[in-house]
Amino acid sequence: MRDRLLELLEPRVHALGFELIDVECSSGHGQGRGLVRLYIDRPGGGVTLDDCGHVSGQVSSVLDVEDVIRGSYVLEVSSPGEDRVLRTRAHLEAHCGQRVRVRLGRMLEGRRRVTGTLRALEGDELVLDVESEVLRVPMNAVEQVRLAPQP
Repeated sequence: MRDRLLELLEPRVHALGFELIDVECSSGHGQGRGLVRLYIDRPGGGVTLDDCGHVSGQVSSVLDVEDVIRGSYVLEVSSPGEDRVLRTRAHLEAHCGQRVRVRLGRMLEGRRRVTGTLRALEGDELVLDVESEVLRVPMNAVEQVRLAPQP
């Protein structure tokens, strides 16, 4: 369902002047209702509460018309925060040189999670500096990449 929501909502959010960073879906959110959470950003940064409300109203009508979600749901629209998901190639390339957390779908060198500095995206591999070593992570092994700001 996540991929279908991204496909459906990304152009609409973009037409409103925002970037759709990610979509989260879960079922059973309070009283049996599902949850759909959108993370949006504005090119150049900065999303206000009014922006979230505006996008929520527009997206809600699209979801109602398209009837993608079975049953009732709660729609939340939020900014991506400091630990934002890097979902696209453009997101990854824009954040080279920054610290990231990578969750893997399979074991890689004995790890399922890796934190390090994103050095590059070369072909279909992430190149990370992890504990003074270079680690190449095949993109087909990656479940999720998030920024990992220093505490």
